[in-house]
This record gives sequence, structure tokens and C-alpha cells, in this order.
Amino acid sequence: MAYDLVVIGTGPGGYVCAIRAAQLGLKVAVVEKRKTHGGTCLNVGCIPSKALLHASELFDEAGHGFAALGIDVPAPKLNLPAMMKHKQETIDANVGGVGFLLKKNKVEAHFGLGTILAPGQVQVTADDGTKAVLETKNIVIATGSEVAQLPGVAIDEKTIVSSTGALELGKVPGKLVVIGAGVIGLELGSVWRRLGAKVEVIEYLDRILPGMDGEVAKQFQRMLEKQGFAFQLGKKVTGAKTGKSGVSLTVEPAAGGAAETIEADIVLVAIGRRPNTDGLGLEGVGVATERGRVNIDTHFATNVPGIYAIGDVVRGPMLAHKAEDEGVAMAEILAGKAGHVNYDVIPGVVYTFPEVASVGKTEEELKAAGVAYNIGKFPFTANGRARANRTTDGFVKVLADKATDRVLGVHIIAAGAGEMIHEAAVLMEFGGSAEDLARTCHAHPTMSEAVKEAAMAVEKRAIHT
Repeated sequence: MAYDLVVIGTGPGGYVCAIRAAQLGLKVAVVEKRKTHGGTCLNVGCIPSKALLHASELFDEAGHGFAALGIDVPAPKLNLPAMMKHKQETIDANVGGVGFLLKKNKVEAHFGLGTILAPGQVQVTADDGTKAVLETKNIVIATGSEVAQLPGVAIDEKTIVSSTGALELGKVPGKLVVIGAGVIGLELGSVWRRLGAKVEVIEYLDRILPGMDGEVAKQFQRMLEKQGFAFQLGKKVTGAKTGKSGVSLTVEPAAGGAAETIEADIVLVAIGRRPNTDGLGLEGVGVATERGRVNIDTHFATNVPGIYAIGDVVRGPMLAHKAEDEGVAMAEILAGKAGHVNYDVIPGVVYTFPEVASVGKTEEELKAAGVAYNIGKFPFTANGRARANRTTDGFVKVLADKATDRVLGVHIIAAGAGEMIHEAAVLMEFGGSAEDLARTCHAHPTMSEAVKEAAMAVEKRAIHT
């Protein structure tokens, strides 16, 4: 059967690409190696982790925050199987929804491992070994990423787990050691810390949240330490031994020095992710890669005509929403339209409590590029709604071009920062200035007023500080 487009992978990038292409009149098929659509994000990543983050946050608040609000309740009891049931129901609803949308848009789904035999030919190998070949004008690789492995630390998903195993623990560990102080490690560490685990984070670099604004990372680390996190920065894990009582990790200074042993009930390896290209047959058809990522041009085309790639397998941040935007742009390009992604305005969020959200440049990036800028900051301790909600931790930071006042970056630590960041993203998409944001009326009392005040602070005219 001939198609206009075959998309390999139905994660956020793949299924969105397929649906948009179908909306534009193309005959589309998708190939998915899992039994369900949605990729890592919906099955073992973004969605299930948020279900547990939300549930554990409420559990923690009931145990520690209600009394100050005049709500006297007995200490909450954890029903972990019920919490995991909520997580699974969330997954099922979301992956089922993707399946429905594909059918609604007449996208044909094929389940099995997709391998590119040649330009225009995709072989699908089902679980039972049967093979089928799909003929197509275009192929889009949207196979996402997988957990990066750490030499000397073998993941068994029982005592040494990846993010996948960390979402499936049968009981709260006494001590959880997280290797890697990035987004995934801090989010999943937060889940189990709230539910009762002692959490220690080991990070190779001398800071948490690599790539995020340095001031934000430093302040956020202090907040996490107040919550009970322990950090060992500038350290590397060189080995792990599992036994009946848990795991013994060998840890050394990153710069070299004497080793020490750290004991843990569970170890979470969260050092990042790598592009998932195994079994695609890229070498056989001559698709060029670099450091595991598929090389593409500005229109997502590989060096082989008719083969394209989007999402985690290509350059740029490994974020579901980045993949979605690329999926839409890819479909529109194939349909003869002008698909485009603005990589300077892709928000990033850490879904801890408080949340950390950012869009655009960090101070470090602006300094490195030699860009002169002004800073406006506003703390949530001066925000009335934050006071009422007892969520005063954090601040908003606006970075604006010194000459033009154009907003170049916005960084927020706050309860609900992930929702607040989007007005900054919209502003930056239209090339807006700090003055534009400062003169936009914000409802009172809201947390978002802090964004306006930070914009006002760029010209040192904030009202409430």
C-alpha cells in the first residue's frame, strides 16, 4: 500500500506530525514498536511522572501545610497502590486519546519495529516476527530517545533504576540516591522525598540543572535542601554493587581524588537521554548521523532524499513540545507550506515544587555572546496572592536587550511557574519589549503580577519592592 508519508514513532513529535499531515490531505501511516501510542512521554515519561508529582505534592501538603491554613486533619496515610492506579489511569486515558485522534484523522497505524529498507520503503516487523513493507513518498523518523547508560552502573529496574523503574517502585525506599541533578532526577527525587524517602543527589558538575540560568539554579538548590534534599556536587559515580540490603556506590571527586562508598536502597540513574535509532537501518540507507543524532537541514531533511527526522533524534532540546512544533512544521513543509520553528522561544519547565520555568537566553549565554542587557527581578515574597497561598518561595527574572529593550529571556521559580512562563513566550514570539510587558494590565491578585513587576523592574520602576 502506498502512502504520501510514513512516520516511524508515535510520540509527541510523530503523532502530531501524522495528524497535521492528514489534516493537510496527505495519506499517512504510522509505525509504532510499543503496543500503545504516545512514546516515552505518555507511557513512561512526562505524563506518568506528572501524575505522581501531583499526587505526592497533595500528600505532602496535607501532611505539612494544612494546619497553617486552619485545616486540622489526621496525618495522611499513603496508599501507594491507589496512587499508582491513578498514574496508570492517566496513562491509559492519554494513550487511548492519541489512538482515537489518529483514527479520527484516518491515519493508519502499524505496530512493530520500523526499519528503513530504502528511500520510500519501511519494513514493519511485528512482535510475532511477521514482516510487511510499506511503500511511501516520504519517511519521517520520530523515534525519540532512551535512557543514557552510566558505565559501571548496570540498570536492572529493581534496585538500580532508570526513570521508567522509578515510576514503578512497589514501596517507598528508605534512601534514594539520584545520579544526575537534571530535570528528571529532581522531579522523580521530589516524588519519593515527599512520600518519605531520604534523597541524595550526586552530580558530576558543580551545580544543579545544567543549562539553566545560574542564579536560578543556585536559589533553587537552596529551596530543595530546605525540603530535605542532600547534594553532592562535583562528584562522579564509578561503580555500583547490588546486594540483599541495597546498593553500594563508589563515588569520587570529578576532578580526581579519594573514593568513598555511599549506601542506598534504590539508585536512580538520571544522567540524560540518548537518541533512539537502534533497528532503524540508518547505516544501510546512508543516513548521516553525528554523535548519535540524525543530521538534518533547516527543513528537517536528512542527506537522503525523502527521509526526514524530528524530535529527540535531532539537534535541539529533548522536549516533547519542541518535537510537537517540529512535527507540525514538518507536515506543513511536506504539504508545500512554510513550516517553521522558533528555537529561541521554547520554554523549559521543571515540575517540582516550586516549579522552575524559563524561556530564551540565560545570563551566562548573553555574557558569552557579548550582548549588553538589563535585568528586572521581582520576589514572590512581595506578591499578595503568593502570601495568601503561602507560596512565597521564588522570583521572576526578566532579561532585556540594553539598547532595544527587547526581552531576551525570562526565568521564574514559583508555584505554577510552568503556566506563568507562556505570556513571556508569546511576548518574545512577537519581539516584544520589557516595556510592552510592564504596560500590560494583569489581574489582581494573581501570581502573574510578579511577571509584570519584574518587567517594570527592568527600568527600576517596580511598585511593590
